[in-house]
Amino acid sequence: MEKIELFNTLPAVFAGREDDNSQVWLRDIVFEKGKHYLISAESGTGKSSLCAYVYGYRIDYSGTIAFDGRDIKQLTVPEWCRVRQSSIAYLPQELRLFPELTAMENIQLKNRLTHHKTEKEIVDYFDQLGIPDKVDSPLGKLSIGQQQRVAIIRTLCQPADFILLDEPVSHLDEANNAIVARIVSDEASRQGAGIISTSVGNNVKIQVDKEFKL
Repeated sequence: MEKIELFNTLPAVFAGREDDNSQVWLRDIVFEKGKHYLISAESGTGKSSLCAYVYGYRIDYSGTIAFDGRDIKQLTVPEWCRVRQSSIAYLPQELRLFPELTAMENIQLKNRLTHHKTEKEIVDYFDQLGIPDKVDSPLGKLSIGQQQRVAIIRTLCQPADFILLDEPVSHLDEANNAIVARIVSDEASRQGAGIISTSVGNNVKIQVDKEFKL
């Protein structure tokens, strides 16, 4: 996948807001593979909705979202499976982890499908993110900040043309923010992937090519 395009897109709940000052909604914009984007927003402006639209979880919008020129509402279930396994790596704001599983088990649920990282590489991420002692801990016993770091590791365990991050550092301090920025940027560079990150305030410290105000 080389580009993700939005054409006059607007969440259904915002219908009638033709005077919207957003740089995303009701605009024609392009996200290109290999480039880094920040979508900064206030709460309630639709950033998580945008991510859900791009990932195919929701379709309650007007206008068009396209992958390489193809309307994503035309994608079949098998095509969506391929997109989610090899084209778009997604970190949802709500993390979607399983509290009854260990941190490593949560990550291996994805990695066993993609075979993208070795166990040594995954353990190294735990070390870099300051949670080496949490590998075999039940996810439900970790703090929200620790859970967010586990979810970030899981996100990187797949091939991707775009890495889609919804408030990836909302529960992290400055030091871990910088570490996340480095490991995400390194992975994107290795794969030639684009990065699309949303933020309400605590921006991931990734150098961006373009910022959009939602």
